[in-house]
Amino acid sequence: MGQTGFKIIPDAAELGRQTRDLNFHPSTVTEPETLTRGQVEGFNRDGFVRPVPIFAETEIDDIRRYFDGLLARVTAEGGNSYSISSAHLKYGPVWEILTEPRIVAVVKDLLGADIIGWGAHFFCKLPGDGKRVAWHQDASYWPLTPSKAVTVWLAVDDADVENACMRFIRASHWKGHLTYRPSSAEEHNVLNQSVDNAEQYGEPVDNILKAGEVSLHADLLLHGSEANTSNRRRCALTLRYCTPDVRAYEGWNQKGVWVAGRDASGHWANNPRPE
Repeated sequence: MGQTGFKIIPDAAELGRQTRDLNFHPSTVTEPETLTRGQVEGFNRDGFVRPVPIFAETEIDDIRRYFDGLLARVTAEGGNSYSISSAHLKYGPVWEILTEPRIVAVVKDLLGADIIGWGAHFFCKLPGDGKRVAWHQDASYWPLTPSKAVTVWLAVDDADVENACMRFIRASHWKGHLTYRPSSAEEHNVLNQSVDNAEQYGEPVDNILKAGEVSLHADLLLHGSEANTSNRRRCALTLRYCTPDVRAYEGWNQKGVWVAGRDASGHWANNPRPE
């Protein structure tokens, strides 16, 4: 696994393409408690929901101060602004964000009553860092099946076009698993996959968020972001969730936290808050 926490899953590996269900599974929640029915319908149709306010200004200020200190520690140890992955297994405050009831409530409105949280990864674009995130689908990187995972993208800083906010290709999650190629060095991609001519699959949408707001997107939705050429940082915490019936290969089930309900199969670990 690379320092970003993403990897290419070879078709010939234990979890080959022929054994994976890479089709979008629409939300079947009919009585959401936090989102509206229209937002759930929009997620099914478009592949994303945004913006959803979660943290008040004072709360996100505290989270930002915590991240500032964490980033300073990680970079002093040789890491970088993209290398803080699986953070819920290492840092208690990140575990608390992953299990935050207000976030979990929104995820339940899309995935149902039983939820596993399994990932937490900071994506921090420093001012003028020159790196972009090529168009990609999360499902291409994750050894999971079926494709029933959702990313919550928490804006730690304001995210807008100027400082390279994330972009979605609307409704691209209905296209199934798309062909990608390894990224070239000239692309300065934070990850290592690129889907070419993404606009053929739908309309690009800028995911503009205020700090403390979140967006949610399906794991098959094409998304990416341009390089941050501004003088403002753009930091986000990505939180990953799925339903307990999702099978995880390569030991990824050991990353789990039961954030709502239970896992009757016992497939997923239920990691406590780290010290």
